[in-house]
Amino acid sequence: MGFRDVKSKVIGCLEEGAYDHEVRDNIDVKNLFQCGQLSDADVISLVNQTRGNEYEVSPHHKAPSIDVHILKPFKDGKRWYIKFYFIEPDVMFISVHESGV
Repeated sequence: MGFRDVKSKVIGCLEEGAYDHEVRDNIDVKNLFQCGQLSDADVISLVNQTRGNEYEVSPHHKAPSIDVHILKPFKDGKRWYIKFYFIEPDVMFISVHESGV
């Protein structure tokens, strides 16, 4: 799956409410989306802002067969970090926060 496909798929999942959040420590700083500080529309806007050179993919550390997608968009003077993977038919968010946190 290429960058454009990933972008389209994650936006579709957000629009449909087909997402969840991975359980982890420090969600108050590592996943502002899960904490309610960012809305679905905010995350969609960040994803839309992401360019191809701000995208990475790597294997999940606990399940190497799962691709983890990392977006690092720059919006409103801030660099963001969005990390997620797909578990059909949903997307699972690991992190959504300003970079450097």
